[in-house]
Amino acid sequence: MNALEGLLSDLKAVCAGLPDQRQGPPKAGAYTMADIGLSAFSVFFMGSASFLAHQRALAEGHGRSNCQTLFGISAIPTDNYIRLMLDGASSAVFDQLFFKALDTMAAADALAPFQRLGGRVLVPLDGTEHFASRKISCPQCSQRRRSDGGVECFHSFLGASLVAPGHKQVLPLPPEFIVPQDGAEKQDCERGAAKRWLAKHGPALVRYRPIYLGDDLFACQPIATAIQNCGGNFILTCKPSSHKTIAEYLNGAELEEHQLTVVRSGKRSTHVYRWLAGVPLRDSEDALCVNWFSVEIYDAKGKRTYFNSFVTDLPITAETVAELADCGRARWKIENETFNILKNSVYHLEHNFGHGKKTLANVLATLNLLAFAFHTLSQLCVLAWRTAIAARGARYRFFEHLRTITAYIVFDDWSHLLQSIADPKARPP
Repeated sequence: MNALEGLLSDLKAVCAGLPDQRQGPPKAGAYTMADIGLSAFSVFFMGSASFLAHQRALAEGHGRSNCQTLFGISAIPTDNYIRLMLDGASSAVFDQLFFKALDTMAAADALAPFQRLGGRVLVPLDGTEHFASRKISCPQCSQRRRSDGGVECFHSFLGASLVAPGHKQVLPLPPEFIVPQDGAEKQDCERGAAKRWLAKHGPALVRYRPIYLGDDLFACQPIATAIQNCGGNFILTCKPSSHKTIAEYLNGAELEEHQLTVVRSGKRSTHVYRWLAGVPLRDSEDALCVNWFSVEIYDAKGKRTYFNSFVTDLPITAETVAELADCGRARWKIENETFNILKNSVYHLEHNFGHGKKTLANVLATLNLLAFAFHTLSQLCVLAWRTAIAARGARYRFFEHLRTITAYIVFDDWSHLLQSIADPKARPP
């Protein structure tokens, strides 16, 4: 059993434990909760909204389908029945599977490309939306008033991923949904979700020595303290305009400086790093002391092409400042290589697969993220998966083949399917 099949087996066990809303003893031939949960997941994993419809047609003609052979689904429920049965389930039941994927990668020595600064991992935090409507709403929705006076309901979550500068792959971690909180007067926000995420999932990441990344919104004492309390460190974007105390300390201070000449793709640039240690994060007696640093990039003509500044609780030296800056800049990967992929690639995160009346929208979004995580694990840990992608020349072409051939052919298992994609001479069963 390869890493992917092991995780699918774990997912089946989790889905089997989902709450069953049906009353009375189970009827003969009734769909199991494992069938229902895995059917929803298979749509996102295969990148095809029509996957279940194709498999029902195959089951009628062949007596079996790829739902059965690839995912272990004994019977395929209808789309509406899946939505009905998953509405009300907690999205948090799938959280453990994200960390199971991480642990599996670590056990397979596939975590090394993500490690920086002496074996640490980088975990950026950021929020994004996955649904918005003026007509559809549920108790999990947040609300905002538009300029024309209308009220729009929307769903959003705080995302987290394992990233690394210079590494194309990202591994999504469990989301924390931004939803109305019991007893809270104000609407939930990214900072509140970040505190909950760190308290809930931070302990599970401690052994990987995480460094949390975030934009200027998270460069505040409550978030920095929450990161340290869960055993992590931080590199957070810090704009001088929104941190007056830090700006006052920098004014007139003698900064340490280090310059580095970099040649990439035949183009020469100069990187200038400056830093100051022991700066209070805010104007209070209990202020947390942090280390501030900045990076400026000048092209060969002396024109400044980039500037940013950060705060961190890690020590800064001339030997480490360049890598610290690269790690801080990797925060963009959660937007460019996580959210952007989820919304504009095979996952179609913002598509309304089903909103429901309770928790359906968030459950489906979690399964979508989980499919992304399983794809990353397969890319890094399953040789047959990697070989099949290489044979097609591009990731999107691989998914085109995956969607197409599974609509017409029933494969014995994942090895058989991936081999058929990789080998043009492979014969169908």
